[in-house]
Amino acid sequence: MNVSKRDEVFLAEMGIAPLWRLRRQPEETRLEETGPDETEPAAAVIEAPGMHAPGVIAPPPRDPAWGEIPRTTAPAPAPWTPPAPAPVEEQGDSLEAIAAMDWEELRSAIVRCKRCGDCGGRKPVYGSGPQAARWFVASGASSVADEAAGTPLAGEAGQLFDNMLAAVGLTRERDVYVTNLVKCRPVSANGGDRAPTSEEAAACRPFVERELALSGAGVVLTLGQIAANGLLGKALQEPLAGTRGAAHALGAVPLVATLHPGELLRRGGDKALAWADLCRARALDAGRD
Repeated sequence: MNVSKRDEVFLAEMGIAPLWRLRRQPEETRLEETGPDETEPAAAVIEAPGMHAPGVIAPPPRDPAWGEIPRTTAPAPAPWTPPAPAPVEEQGDSLEAIAAMDWEELRSAIVRCKRCGDCGGRKPVYGSGPQAARWFVASGASSVADEAAGTPLAGEAGQLFDNMLAAVGLTRERDVYVTNLVKCRPVSANGGDRAPTSEEAAACRPFVERELALSGAGVVLTLGQIAANGLLGKALQEPLAGTRGAAHALGAVPLVATLHPGELLRRGGDKALAWADLCRARALDAGRD
């Protein structure tokens, strides 16, 4: 218990002595002798609402010997910088550039094409045959067999097509340039072949038109609904029956539409229709001589 000098005199007069004192630490004695520092005003105690409510323990007073409690100041946030816009992916060469390409340039343009969503991770299937051809044959979309062989119209459908050409005195190696309207294989959700979309067909059409111009062919033969409708500017779902049986024009070149050999493998009775179409194309070719 702290007792002042005045209290000691008063207690002595009352006969209460000796007085036992609590031994103080040197620091406490120094603080009592010197008194509070008048140069710094005492920090005001800010009481939060409800801090003296039942169950709330008030914080202990700060010991002056501790000095000021260091305050941790959070670093100022870095100024916000808007992200740089993502680079616009090149969509490929312009139509004007494609129309002026040679064979090698055209092949390179097909490799770097980004015109549709079917390009990523795909291996394009290029056309095959003589660069100067009598007939220009366009199939629909590249198939898994085409992708594996690296050439259009591969597998059993390709073998049947070779027999069809032989029936009218033509061969792929000497007379016919064969290509697919859609160069990259459209893949279904389970990894199989699927029909191409209108976007995919339109994206590849400039390449096919340039192939036709470079080949110098005098007749175009389309195989199946996709190739005929895609090159004639029709809806891809439109039935082939409304197109085959007559001659059409792709620019200045006559076009004949027939069934795809893959369909003929499933419906052998339609081979007579395909034979009539081949004869029509042969007649148009003979008219050029």
